[in-house]
Amino acid sequence: MKLSQGVEWSVHCAVTLAQTSPGVSVSRRTLAERYDLPEAYLAKHLKAMVSAGLLHATTGPRGGFRLARASEEITMLDVVEAIDGSGPQFVCQEIRQRGTAALPPEQCRERCGVALALDSAAEAWRSSLRTVTIADIVARLPAGARAQLPA
Repeated sequence: MKLSQGVEWSVHCAVTLAQTSPGVSVSRRTLAERYDLPEAYLAKHLKAMVSAGLLHATTGPRGGFRLARASEEITMLDVVEAIDGSGPQFVCQEIRQRGTAALPPEQCRERCGVALALDSAAEAWRSSLRTVTIADIVARLPAGARAQLPA
């Protein structure tokens, strides 16, 4: 399954935010600089995470972003869906009913083997992402990779 680069950016930002003190916000600029990302483009992804209920945003001089829920409650799937959407990974075009090998509609009432296999793979992928939380990723960080953020 192909993911947008925004998913990677957003997961890393969530991991950073998970390491901040409770109630402390981190600015968009700080997050962008931390990972050398374009601030305006990162803003789009942070806004999507706010809309999905994964982040809280505050305005003002001490404004920024913080996790909206505990890092143990935010899964990789939550982030993927916030950034790339929750639609199906595969949309069958029913090409078996077209061209010189076209089957009649009565032979295509059930989903074909291709669609069934891809649906199964997509569900396995989603199930796997559902089991990994932001807290799990923080726990896997090497000791020296912990965020050094202002309190």
